Amino acid sequence: SGDNLYRAARKAHEGQEIWIALDVSGPYQKIFVLRPKPMEMDKVTVNAAALKNTLDEEGHVAVYGILFDTGKADLKPGSAPALAEIAKLLKASPALSIYVVGHTDGVGALDANLDLSRRRAGAAVKELVDKYGVAAARLSPQGVGPLVPLASNGAEPGRAKNRRVDLVKK
Repeated sequence: SGDNLYRAARKAHEGQEIWIALDVSGPYQKIFVLRPKPMEMDKVTVNAAALKNTLDEEGHVAVYGILFDTGKADLKPGSAPALAEIAKLLKASPALSIYVVGHTDGVGALDANLDLSRRRAGAAVKELVDKYGVAAARLSPQGVGPLVPLASNGAEPGRAKNRRVDLVKK
């Protein structure tokens, strides 16, 4: 429009996707070169304030820091930081009650994944109650297995996104 021009292009180069954008606004020119890469899932951190904001705005929030071995419902030690932030959120919001909802990817039988997701949600609730002193009445463990995916289960990046625990406001 007017003196402004914007063009973007995508190209595969040596097995990597590259985006190039040219933005011309009057006498000014900008060139952007983007080389997307997959999000590093293990680097995402959870904090109570962000959890609260998302719960208030959307009514639910995905938590990726609650970790389990494949096919198991035992919490891994790396889950402690995420659980501590959930406990911090609940202590700062005494009227808040939540469903703790376990999710799995689509690999395996539906009944097995439903059971696994329920057990994982139960393990997270038990830890919040036993270790962090959250009142059990404020937490309700639920499991939906692979029934609420956020991405396709056709490839590992999508399956990784689907393996999660959600907090849902009651």
